[in-house]
Amino acid sequence: MALLESQRSLKAGDAAPGFDLMGIDGRRHALPEYAGREGLLVIFMCNHCPYVKAKIDAIKAVHERFGDRVAVVGINSNDAVAYPDDSYEAMKAMAAERGIAFDYLVDETQEVARRYGATCTPDPFLFDSSMRLAFHGRIDDAMGPEETPTERVMEAKIAAMLEGRPLGADFDPSRGCSIKWRQN
Repeated sequence: MALLESQRSLKAGDAAPGFDLMGIDGRRHALPEYAGREGLLVIFMCNHCPYVKAKIDAIKAVHERFGDRVAVVGINSNDAVAYPDDSYEAMKAMAAERGIAFDYLVDETQEVARRYGATCTPDPFLFDSSMRLAFHGRIDDAMGPEETPTERVMEAKIAAMLEGRPLGADFDPSRGCSIKWRQN
């Protein structure tokens, strides 16, 4: 398992890169679908990564707390041929098993991950109501799958954004497994 931290590619204020991807609900989902919300949280994630598995409940808590105001979207960009646990069918099974109610999309070409500059799973990007990057960083302060979080970083950033308060640092790297890129 290659461990990485997210890298700063998009900067605060950059527009959310577009996407049009298939969801586990059998429908295509595109960036404009989420316009009109007070925010958008895009999380590059997968099924097999122990870091993602450790954060699923925290991600679900963000969705439960803010989902009526901030859209939460998971995107799996891993090479499902080399990593069958990250296949579309496995995504549907994992979502059902873990009770994921937010949109979970597959980035088969990996182009969306490249446009965002995503490097690891999970790699979260928080956009404001104008679809401009407000924060790129961790879900919480637990940096290993076995650690217990003491600070809910993303929840605090979203709350500040929705209340019009300063968010502080706009980049606080997440840590996780590397995105499993296709070999050319």
